[in-house]
Amino acid sequence: MVVLFSLPRYRVFIFLKQSLLRIMGAKFGKGVVIYPGVWISPGRNLIVGDDVDLAKDVLITTSGGVTIGDRTLIGYRSLIISSNHSIPPIGEPFPISGDVHAPVSISKDVWIGANCVITPGVEIGEGAVIAAGSVVTKDVPANAIYGGVPAKLIRMRDSSE
Repeated sequence: MVVLFSLPRYRVFIFLKQSLLRIMGAKFGKGVVIYPGVWISPGRNLIVGDDVDLAKDVLITTSGGVTIGDRTLIGYRSLIISSNHSIPPIGEPFPISGDVHAPVSISKDVWIGANCVITPGVEIGEGAVIAAGSVVTKDVPANAIYGGVPAKLIRMRDSSE
């Protein structure tokens, strides 16, 4: 599987990548581009709309569910995480603390810059822009530009953009 996902973004390889992920339960729209190094695990609970671009080295965990809307761009080395380890009480070990799953929803026409982290349970509204290097821990409203660690509102997009 590692070899398959390291292959270039030629149509035949994208078809093979999507086919394997569909077997695992993922759903894809038309015109989805999957660059080399994209890693999606476990694959189930993933819905990707039309004309979505997953840039090089994007990582998506889908146990909690991930939905990506039409015409969305996910920048290089970004992480979309729908599950995480739970924090155990003091004295209990982390490895057996269990997992917390929460869906991630990314609406249509969203641009997520390079090296972003989208945490479990986050909803990103239609037309939003996430600045490179941001860590999104809370919902982002439609047409907002968010950035930083943690990501905060920079400004709202206007109709001339």
